[in-house]
Amino acid sequence: MAHAAAVGIGVLLAILIDRMTEYFTGTHQSPVQDIKKAADTGPATLILQGVAVGYESSVWAIVVIAGTIFSSILIFGGVSSDPVESITFILYGVAMTGIGMLTLTGNNVAMDSFGPIADNANGIGEMSWSGKNDKETKKARQIMADLDAVGNTTKAITKGVAIGSAVIAAVSLFGSFLVDVSRAQAALGVPLAQQIQSIGIRVDVPQVFVGMLIGGALPWLFSSFAIQAVSRAAALIVEECRRQFKKGVLTGKVKPDYRQAVNISTTAAQKELVPLALLAVVTPILLGMLLGVEALGGALAGIILSGQLLAVFMNNAGGAWDNAKKLIEDEPKDPKKNLGKGSERHKAGVVGDTVGDPMKDTAGPALNPMIKVVNLVAVIIAPVVVQITDFGVAEWAAAIVMIALLVWSILTSKRPTEPVTAK
Repeated sequence: MAHAAAVGIGVLLAILIDRMTEYFTGTHQSPVQDIKKAADTGPATLILQGVAVGYESSVWAIVVIAGTIFSSILIFGGVSSDPVESITFILYGVAMTGIGMLTLTGNNVAMDSFGPIADNANGIGEMSWSGKNDKETKKARQIMADLDAVGNTTKAITKGVAIGSAVIAAVSLFGSFLVDVSRAQAALGVPLAQQIQSIGIRVDVPQVFVGMLIGGALPWLFSSFAIQAVSRAAALIVEECRRQFKKGVLTGKVKPDYRQAVNISTTAAQKELVPLALLAVVTPILLGMLLGVEALGGALAGIILSGQLLAVFMNNAGGAWDNAKKLIEDEPKDPKKNLGKGSERHKAGVVGDTVGDPMKDTAGPALNPMIKVVNLVAVIIAPVVVQITDFGVAEWAAAIVMIALLVWSILTSKRPTEPVTAK
């Protein structure tokens, strides 16, 4: 019964995340309506309202996840009188809630696929119906616009579920981290009463607190670099478009060079991935070597908390900005009354959507694998870190190499945009 209850709670967690994400990003709900209203006074107030929506959504999402973990305490907390075994059973229950979330995989894949399909279909329709204003065309345009807005919400929902599953998986991996460290300590002859599973990780230890601070800051640095990467790639695309416009693409004198634009995008995506991957892999190794395994555990806790809050914020704020823009576009076009496409309100909505895109499509979703990668790396290296008692030449050499890799990744992620070479 306990197993079934834990799995059922995992299913309920996924459903609750679905409903909360739909509330904060859906076009018929008050958060998006408030963002649309904020467009009346310009892009600044629209951005502020979207940020406020994203902040609030993060709080309720983490409350639901906290409730899920607490339910595992209620179900498995009394299984054993041994404190170590009790914690192990509780973490096992958390892992079972993750299994429950996986039972909705088919639904999540369907919703995640619907969003891009509707988005691309709407884009094809806009190009196909260019210049047509008959009744049937207007009706078809409205249908596709509505489907596109629904697709934005379904994409946001699946990202929210992915973020929740990443946190649940990270908590489970945190249990594996404690077990692996204790086994390595037992192999070194450390008494059971002094092993990490028995004494836990104390936050009041300065090294642990430093690890928590660095771990909590890592998702923010990772997101900064991801957004800067998008900004650099976008700048290259804009410059390439301007170059082709000058040659007469808009007037039909020359055909557009799609290959160059695609090449810029794919090349930037591949190059920008390297420093981000190094940041996620090297940081936990360096923390474990320099500060110890307890500090590494503190860093994992900081990453889980900070990463969840930041990912949900960016995901829901971006989705809400996107749908607020679509609501403005659905209005009857009347620039004199500041309504519909071409109005000042629409321009404010476009600014919000543009700001939100790298947040909801790049930085936010990228935090999910980042959290999991850091936890997996920590689990793998934990037994090795326990055995490091004295820093010798080899340890210092490894630490210097990893510091150099981190410095290179930071400098690479902050480099200026390279100009596009005209052809």
